[in-house]
Amino acid sequence: MYDMDTRSRPLPLKPCPRCNGAPGPPENPSAYAYLLGLYLGDGCISAHRRGVYYLRIVCDNAWPGLIDACEVAVRSARPDNSVSRVKKDGCVAVTAASKHWPCFFPQHGPGKKHERAIALEAWQQEIVDAHPWEFVRGLIHSDGCRVTNWTTRLVKGEPRRYEYPRYFFTNLSSDIMRLFTETLDKVGVDWKQANWRNISVARRASVALMDVHVGPKY
Repeated sequence: MYDMDTRSRPLPLKPCPRCNGAPGPPENPSAYAYLLGLYLGDGCISAHRRGVYYLRIVCDNAWPGLIDACEVAVRSARPDNSVSRVKKDGCVAVTAASKHWPCFFPQHGPGKKHERAIALEAWQQEIVDAHPWEFVRGLIHSDGCRVTNWTTRLVKGEPRRYEYPRYFFTNLSSDIMRLFTETLDKVGVDWKQANWRNISVARRASVALMDVHVGPKY
């Protein structure tokens, strides 16, 4: 996703997690951790008139439950702001306007995320450390999936089909991939880098752990 340049953004008019001298956490840190994962995958922030910014999280129409969860997370992040769903071809953009979105997501900047450095600030890392599964769930819901793979094995000389579940996470940003895998390490999930843009979770115990805390999209 693209973000717009924030170098000329005006100062916010009222307190938010990063506008004070000593930044405080969002009102609902758990919901924010999930929303942060969604934003890093399928979100963008764009400037509008009078210092207002629009946050947009694009969700595929195939996952109505994900769209609902995304809207709940946005409302939790900014309870005083309205949230709308903008229908597009094959997807819905969950959208909300606020002067504070760049403060909530300091990763906002010009150009594509995978073409610039992406790192969490200290207060964001504290939230992710406290709510790692919500962050992982947001990343999987944006750029991941749970699939059923299959292979064949010889049983008494006869080939038999064998199926097994697997989670994949796909992203072009090496920084976002690192944030994902570091968080997986913290929650005890074994993973492998399938290729330069894909992370695979296939070990039975790790898939079972992901099923408990993340589950397939719906």
